[in-house]
Amino acid sequence: MEAAAAVFAEHGYTAATVADILKTAGVTKGALYFHFDSKEALAKGVLELQTDQALPEQEIKLQELIDVAMSVAYRLVHEPLLRAGARLSADPIGRRHYGSAWPLWVDMLTDILTVAHQRGETLAHVVPREVAEMVVSSFNGVQLYAQLETDLNDVEYRASVLLKHLLPSIASPAVLMRLDVAPDRGARIAREAVPVPAPIPA
Repeated sequence: MEAAAAVFAEHGYTAATVADILKTAGVTKGALYFHFDSKEALAKGVLELQTDQALPEQEIKLQELIDVAMSVAYRLVHEPLLRAGARLSADPIGRRHYGSAWPLWVDMLTDILTVAHQRGETLAHVVPREVAEMVVSSFNGVQLYAQLETDLNDVEYRASVLLKHLLPSIASPAVLMRLDVAPDRGARIAREAVPVPAPIPA
């Protein structure tokens, strides 16, 4: 899967070939097709692994939303799997075949925001799913801009700036002052995160 992610991250879905993936993985076609019967299946597998980190629970639920975003920003720099997922999800042609990781992120953030809202951490007007969709779409814009401008070298800083501007319209004042949105938050969270074992292909 790591080989497929590396190829998709570099070439995109359309330009990537099974031959490229086989060469990168150093396996035979038979070994690959034993687990995945097509390039489309490989792309789906990469997308399914986008949310494979269980982040530490926090006392403030909105901090978990921040941690998801900042962890993704950190992983975009360091993990081909995340870069591949971002590129695959943004491909308007390919995603017709294999879908997108965006709904997974929206669902995850909606769950976090729902609990935060129930706890009184958010402002009264907050609608969890609307905010989740706004965060995911805004983050994707930041990721794309950082990709084009600096090859993702400043994506953690840009994600931090995004959250600093979004959170005052979401969080209650008492909660807002306690949130950690520092650019290095993702790196610190990565050291604490627990990987979720990847599913074994049928």
